[in-house]
Amino acid sequence: MRCPFCAHDDSQVKDSRPTEDSTSIRRRRQCSSCGARFTTFERVQLREVTVVKSGDRRQPFDRAKLEQSITLACRKRDVPQERIDQLASGIQRQVETAGEAEIASQRIGEMVMDGLRQIDSVAYIRFASVYRDFSEARDFEEFASTVQDAANERS
Repeated sequence: MRCPFCAHDDSQVKDSRPTEDSTSIRRRRQCSSCGARFTTFERVQLREVTVVKSGDRRQPFDRAKLEQSITLACRKRDVPQERIDQLASGIQRQVETAGEAEIASQRIGEMVMDGLRQIDSVAYIRFASVYRDFSEARDFEEFASTVQDAANERS
């Protein structure tokens, strides 16, 4: 593993343990050149999946991008990072175990919306406003009122 401080190619693992949700391994490493310590995470990747985006563009599935979009939707909300990690891991697991080599970006967006709906209604609305590309304030108001109505029905 390359050191992020001095770019030396060799480091030693000092400690390994599973993360709280047991979806990855946390490793503490020490660079054998500069002595700096850093943490890495190791996750299982079941298969390579390609995301088919609008305009038929294709790119490899990127968990970091998924987690970043969820984090952005949850910004300044009381959503613990652990919950964001769990959602991203759950979606990644669904994508990789679906048995398909390709998945539409719209399907991933729907998975994120389903997960955010359960976590935080404001984060859900934020993500939906970008994902569904609301063009007018009225679109936003209509969507927010449907979310409010659904919340009232559950209460």
